[in-house]
Amino acid sequence: MWNQFRTDAYEGMLAETTTMVGHNGELINAYMARPLGPGPFPAIVLVHHLPGWDELYREMARRFAQHGYIAMSPNLYYRFGHGGPEEVAARARAEGVPDDGVVGDCEAAMRHLRSLPYCNGKVGLIGTCSGGRQAFLVACRVKGFDAAVDCWGGKVVMSQEELTPAQPVPPINYTKDLTCSLLGLFGNEDQSPSPEQVDQHEQELKRHGKTYEFHRYDGAGHGFFYYDRLNYRPQQAMDGWQKVFAFFGRHLQS
Repeated sequence: MWNQFRTDAYEGMLAETTTMVGHNGELINAYMARPLGPGPFPAIVLVHHLPGWDELYREMARRFAQHGYIAMSPNLYYRFGHGGPEEVAARARAEGVPDDGVVGDCEAAMRHLRSLPYCNGKVGLIGTCSGGRQAFLVACRVKGFDAAVDCWGGKVVMSQEELTPAQPVPPINYTKDLTCSLLGLFGNEDQSPSPEQVDQHEQELKRHGKTYEFHRYDGAGHGFFYYDRLNYRPQQAMDGWQKVFAFFGRHLQS
């Protein structure tokens, strides 16, 4: 639960930039945070958004570590070179981020986390915006995740005109292959995904008998967790964080 730490509890973490073997055996960098102590701890892969591998995702990693999780955020844009997050994200946006590479990097992160001696063997994943789309895609295409969270992921539902060589298949087409529980958080004022697209996504999950829960927020649009933007909605964001921690607690804690 949020802000329920005991005042006499020890608290400590290790947070650092590290390297990992990603898609096709390529060495990429990642940000990792974990609680100090022997564990075992559950683990989470953070799928960063298109604004880039930025400070927000480092903060998210540390937040999960503070709540007892090993968190790893792989740099999915490593192959576009280095620079400021917005600069690298602009190159990624222009060239297109291949779905296969994201899937490969996230699967590699899951395997890396599960191999750690202080991991309890349970690994979830979470992403926001484009990372929400990719989190759902990865959860469908990769077996082994124990829980997945899609925060307002756009382009889960895609028209034929939106398909590209980098993103050749709409993620919704993989729904039948989803093998873990899914949590979805959406703003009713969002247009990517629109409420109608969220409805379509939910109908497909029901059609295939998947375990999921969707929560939709009035008065919220895209990115309502982002405190650095005008679309931040503190009440909806805090409720969303509560649901994220409750969901991961049920599915990842031993």
